[in-house]
Amino acid sequence: MKKIVVGGQMDKQKIATLAQKIAGDKASVEVKSDVEAAMALKQGKADLYLGACNTGGGGALAMAIAILGMAVCSTVSMPGKIKTEDEIRADAASGKKAFGFTAQDIDRVVPIILKYAL
Repeated sequence: MKKIVVGGQMDKQKIATLAQKIAGDKASVEVKSDVEAAMALKQGKADLYLGACNTGGGGALAMAIAILGMAVCSTVSMPGKIKTEDEIRADAASGKKAFGFTAQDIDRVVPIILKYAL
């Protein structure tokens, strides 16, 4: 079973609830602070990081980028731009494990991220 951690600055519980609904028995989901979530991923205690903020990359991914490095992080949406499903699939296939997005795009991007990251 995979473990998903939810960090970021906005709507953590909404993300966690949606992720658990989609993942079912394929994953467990836990809400953490940004630092705790990124450290869990770094230490191998989690497999996937999801986070939201107003910009999709700042508060959603700042600590993940600082702790994990940009190579495993992806900003999936930002104001006015959402990556395509093909771009998200490519991110997951290339080893990205931390995904940031704007809070208003949670319902659109979380299902796609989980489709390819689980």
